[in-house]
Amino acid sequence: MTHLILDLNKALGFVSKSRIYAWENKAMSAVNALHNGSGAGSDFLGWLTLPTSITEAEISDIEQTAPLLRSKCEIVVVIGIGGSYLGTKATLEATGNSFDPLLKQRANPLILYAGHHISEDYLYELTEALKGKSFGLINISKSGTTTEPALAFRILKKQLEDAFGKDEARQRIVAVTDAHKGALRTLAGIEGYKTFVIPDNVGGRFSVLTPVGLLPMAVAGVPIRELINGATDMEKATGPDTPFAVNIPAHYAATRSELYRSGKKIEILANFNPKLHYVGEWWKQLYGESEGKDHKGIFPAAVDLTTDLHSMGQWIQEGERSIFETVISVETPTHSVLIPADEADLDGLNFLAGKRVDEVNKMAELGTSLAHVDGGVPNIRISIPELTPYYLGQLFYFFEKACGISGYLLGVNPFDQPGVEAYKKNMFALLNKPGFEKESEAIKARL
Repeated sequence: MTHLILDLNKALGFVSKSRIYAWENKAMSAVNALHNGSGAGSDFLGWLTLPTSITEAEISDIEQTAPLLRSKCEIVVVIGIGGSYLGTKATLEATGNSFDPLLKQRANPLILYAGHHISEDYLYELTEALKGKSFGLINISKSGTTTEPALAFRILKKQLEDAFGKDEARQRIVAVTDAHKGALRTLAGIEGYKTFVIPDNVGGRFSVLTPVGLLPMAVAGVPIRELINGATDMEKATGPDTPFAVNIPAHYAATRSELYRSGKKIEILANFNPKLHYVGEWWKQLYGESEGKDHKGIFPAAVDLTTDLHSMGQWIQEGERSIFETVISVETPTHSVLIPADEADLDGLNFLAGKRVDEVNKMAELGTSLAHVDGGVPNIRISIPELTPYYLGQLFYFFEKACGISGYLLGVNPFDQPGVEAYKKNMFALLNKPGFEKESEAIKARL
């Protein structure tokens, strides 16, 4: 089976091959540290062997639960924040129909999202849209007390119970949570919700191949075994026995580390297919939350091209030279559209008549990368044969593995997120949450 391809040629004019290979020993030591659990954050390495360790029983449980929700619901709301929804949304956007909400005939429920922010207008509009609809909820939270999803679940649970009664609502709610503890686990036990477990040793941003991602994907009709197979093949191809020269996550991590050392502080993940937009959002969380510590780390940004060439393109081409690009390129699109001839040819595009739209897109991609390299922006290219669940599985695992290696090369723990709590403490103090009286007093004095 083919794999995604890492192409560093357009970065080598900025960092030499010898400088990248100077990272070989450190990169492979990081790979070994991941696999033997000797590095920082070793309690959260469950994702590392997740593709090969997931059991047939676990997959079957997901595949048996998904049709039950499909049979009852025309809409399923996935409640979660960060890694609890981004992997699902990235997969569904990448592999689904871009205009799915407009399709009159739909084999699977429409997936909507809540709990990923605190917008009153959004929640109002969502509850209005659900009125008169047959819907269900997948609530994803290890603790059950994270403010954004807990607030959304409280509101939507009440709406579901009011609409269908408590007994039927119980059949339409699935909880994905901790195995033993937490508010959601307790509530699921009291109410009798169907539950799935988020493994203790898998952090949220690495959870796409747990029930966190696999259950809502299966409900939406994604063949999750293909996704798992892709990740499995990438896991097997990138272990400590795979030499640095062909260990693409290690190579990617070493290259971005050398670029960072040379002054490139911002990495822009670019795509030329809008279906990959939420892959960029998933990637931003993965790298930003993993590496942004101790006042260190590459800042992850993302653009959709060619769209953003008409907005961010000027800055990328001629702004401060502190950036490099990683371009995800899809070799073969799913569909074919030919450009027609036009008798008047007022737009001057008849020279393209008979060509596929993707041929134009590929030349835009090549022309852009050449222009950016000429403008002083190193380019890394990740090529995917097709945009399928199998290759998305490869891509997810590739980025996760490279992220762990990169974090170790940077000298941080890539599996914690101590800075995430700062805003929560201030918010709870401002809201006068019980237990935060001293913090409330202090912050009000500041204000």
